[in-house]
Amino acid sequence: MTCTLMTSWRGRELVPTTGESEGGVDATPILDWDHLETTPATTDDFLRSTHRWVQQHIRAVYALDDTQPASVTVARGRGSCSQRLAVVEALARRNGISTRVEGLVLRGEFWYPRFRYLRPFVPDRVLLAWPSFLVDGEWIDASAAFVGESCTAPEPFANSGEETLFDAAARNPISWSAGTTSSSCLDLSGFVVQSLGSFDSRDDLFSRYGQTLTRPVRTVLEPLFGHWYPG
Repeated sequence: MTCTLMTSWRGRELVPTTGESEGGVDATPILDWDHLETTPATTDDFLRSTHRWVQQHIRAVYALDDTQPASVTVARGRGSCSQRLAVVEALARRNGISTRVEGLVLRGEFWYPRFRYLRPFVPDRVLLAWPSFLVDGEWIDASAAFVGESCTAPEPFANSGEETLFDAAARNPISWSAGTTSSSCLDLSGFVVQSLGSFDSRDDLFSRYGQTLTRPVRTVLEPLFGHWYPG
């Protein structure tokens, strides 16, 4: 059982965008790298080190505001998977690495293991901004950018316990597309309802489609979910 009443689109069809976005390095209201005072140590592998820095310095919570500025997430020292990914994107842009996102609509069942007693209230569809980074002239999917060379056959991602989607992205490459999965990938394609295409920034994605939960719902739930840690 899933819920449609609390979502911004309430059952309406989400029409994908056409064309391929160019991405960019400019600061945005969400990716406000011009307000970030903290930078992870620069190494030969900036994206992996940045992901590790976020893991170590920004604790995972179930915060609900996908448009929260990255600087606020860093200052609070906690954030959702979406908010932590935004920090990585913001720092990448400040380092001159272009970013863009793909809008993925996921089935609410993906979050059932994490919210076992709240299943009737889990949205039927959840909008996820999944980033890519322009490296050496090629767009690299987030998990491919974060995973080290020692990637092996994966343990399934259960979406429960302490490991979040943000953490799993650095363990093994994640496949959101059917038919593109290798033996070392975490295949999550079965949870994808549709792809909405690529966008220059997560700002553009959420400006066009809205966030999953309506503002009144987020306002009521944020005091609890914004301090609720996985595990």
